[in-house]
Amino acid sequence: MKLGIGLYRHMLNRDYYDFARQCGCTHVVVHLVDYFHEGNQENKNNQPIGDASGWGIAGNSDKLWELDQLIKLKKEINEAGLILEAIENFDPSHWYDVLLDGPKKQEQIEFLKHVIRNVGKAGIPVIGYNFSLAGVCSRITGNFARGAAVSVGMDGVDESPVPNGMVWNMIYDSNAPAGYLPNISSNDLWERLSYFLNELLPVAKKSGVKLAAHPDDPPMPIVRGTPRLVYEPQLYRKLLNVKHSDSNTLEFCLGSIAEMKAGNVYEATEEYADQIAYIHFRNVRGKVPYYKEVFIDEGDIDMVRILRILKEKNFNGVLIPDHTPQMTCDAPWHAGMAFTLGYMKSALSLI
Repeated sequence: MKLGIGLYRHMLNRDYYDFARQCGCTHVVVHLVDYFHEGNQENKNNQPIGDASGWGIAGNSDKLWELDQLIKLKKEINEAGLILEAIENFDPSHWYDVLLDGPKKQEQIEFLKHVIRNVGKAGIPVIGYNFSLAGVCSRITGNFARGAAVSVGMDGVDESPVPNGMVWNMIYDSNAPAGYLPNISSNDLWERLSYFLNELLPVAKKSGVKLAAHPDDPPMPIVRGTPRLVYEPQLYRKLLNVKHSDSNTLEFCLGSIAEMKAGNVYEATEEYADQIAYIHFRNVRGKVPYYKEVFIDEGDIDMVRILRILKEKNFNGVLIPDHTPQMTCDAPWHAGMAFTLGYMKSALSLI
């Protein structure tokens, strides 16, 4: 198994690459979407939280998906002694009508094919995605981790409707007419996912790229009045069965799976190990709709047990701490990441 780190767009520079190497990382997962663009969150080194108004404005990443820019990014990361393993998340402005089944659906699916071909030509093996209308939302911050470290949690479900012009918790059209997304059924959303996978997986396979699905975060059947897809471990199997392909894989988030009301994180890890592209390695305490993210060594998950299961299943992919509690010092993100990566590196050496 390989130790990696996830870096937000503003972190894609040599200082953060060197920090990753100093912590023992060999691989990087990058975000090209600027979740914080024109948003109201001051601390951009913490994970995006937002409120009912969303994280920020989507759509300022277009050039970054072109082949020359992807090659440039990969070269910079390689020169720092790291390997670019994956790009996490499409820009909502590039596929909102794929998610919403809107009039630009075909045009946008063709653009996603273009993106996948570019990623393959650049030699980047994985694109992570989260097929969701409301996106990552319904969360709060507080002193939830050991020593009153600031972390993220959930204290009930956000039932406010998603406004027009917003999808995936970001604004793609600031001038959208007043109103809210229409109600749809779970079957409607699965049909949209089926279209997405049937269109993109052949292109991904030909391009040598894996599409890796993140489970719902938070894993509830309905959030902000919209249905969700993977809010129980068994629903990952349904997603994989939509279209069988070596490129149909999982962005396996241990925290989200442990938060699920149904299922068992250890059994899910064993069941899906062969389909995992890479892993979000974080710990939590509690279940939806009331849970808290905590330090890697204090949550409900026995993380060493997870590593042993993965080793038994011959998983050889990348593990990243997608986010950690913010430690009380002048560099809260760096300290939280360094602590988590140190734990992970030691645990990997012990098994």
